[in-house]
Amino acid sequence: MALNYIWSGFFLIGFIAAVAQWLFLGDTEIFKKIIDGTFDSAKVAVMDIALPLAGVMTLWLGLMNVGEKAGAVGFLAKIISPFFSRIFPEVPKDHPATGHMVMNFSANLLGLDNAATPFGLKAMESLQSLNTDKDTASNPQIMFLVLHTSGLTLIPLAIMAQRAILGAADPSDIFIPCMIGTYISAVAGIIAVSFWQRINLFDRVVVGWLGGITAALGVMVWCMTHYLSKPEIELVSKVASNLLLLSIIVAFIGGAMRKRVNVYDAFIEGAKGGIQTSITIIPYLVGMLVAISVVRNSGVLGFVVDGLNWVFVRLGINTDFVPALPTALMKPLSGSGSRAMMIDAMKTYGPDSFVGRLACIFQGSADTTFYIVALYFGSVGIRNTRYAIPAGLIADFAGVVGAIFIAYLFFG
Repeated sequence: MALNYIWSGFFLIGFIAAVAQWLFLGDTEIFKKIIDGTFDSAKVAVMDIALPLAGVMTLWLGLMNVGEKAGAVGFLAKIISPFFSRIFPEVPKDHPATGHMVMNFSANLLGLDNAATPFGLKAMESLQSLNTDKDTASNPQIMFLVLHTSGLTLIPLAIMAQRAILGAADPSDIFIPCMIGTYISAVAGIIAVSFWQRINLFDRVVVGWLGGITAALGVMVWCMTHYLSKPEIELVSKVASNLLLLSIIVAFIGGAMRKRVNVYDAFIEGAKGGIQTSITIIPYLVGMLVAISVVRNSGVLGFVVDGLNWVFVRLGINTDFVPALPTALMKPLSGSGSRAMMIDAMKTYGPDSFVGRLACIFQGSADTTFYIVALYFGSVGIRNTRYAIPAGLIADFAGVVGAIFIAYLFFG
């Protein structure tokens, strides 16, 4: 039901905003802009997302099946099961879903989007096998999705690359702020879902894992920033990320051969589901991306930003951050849209300006909630998302607020 109201609401809000611009601003092109946007978004959903994803899905689902037969996924599940059994109490210990989720989070952490999506879809499929109500999102599926929408990424390579293209004096100066911002978003997501699911976050294992991860990230950041130059940080992150991914592939194949598994047949067996998964998600992607396009092209975000600026001025709050808000507001709706907003902010104000840097931190502090909901839940046919979207938006909001404070702390 939640997706039904949100989807319908996007169209209604977009229509009202367009009519307002036509009547009060005399914008006679607004309706054509919206309609052209719907066609473009439908094309993007199929040609730029679903079809390219089919090839990637075919490859990685095949490799994932090899990894399962090699026992690698089960091995990962055993390592992480003490922590996951606390925040995913309904997932049996050593269940393959745990290993799939670990692979997804690891790929996201390293910024390996092409690998993260197939791992994530496989994890959602595994969790769906435990779901007794196939049309309704289960508790573990919601926790997994909200953690995914928090956009937990270790090194924002794409953002740093874009800053370099636009001539930033130090493209990687947003590295630590982005890491802090996305971590705030992830922790907020865990807390929000745990509140709904009555999960005890004060359990010794949970505290130990979260504390250990926090300490490890802190030590890594400190070492990289104290012993490596900025170009060296980028080089190390690129090499390490891709080397790790290649090592995973080799480990899967090597482990399967050691167990005398027919690796090629196992690959083909798993790869067969790639095309079908991509076809399944097309209607969900088209529906959500078209609705998002209506909101984006109707000028709703401009009205919201102007309204927020008016409120902050009346409250006597510093409004230096307001010009960067379009990136934050677009991020839950569209990754490409928020990226365009980030680039526009850097071009308009400069990549080394406060607004330009804050837009980059916004981009790196969360993920595209509505797109992820449509993609992941759509892949397994879930229609009732329960509180997944509100919890995901809470994580996004925490990331936005955290990003603003971080930007003032580092660059204000």
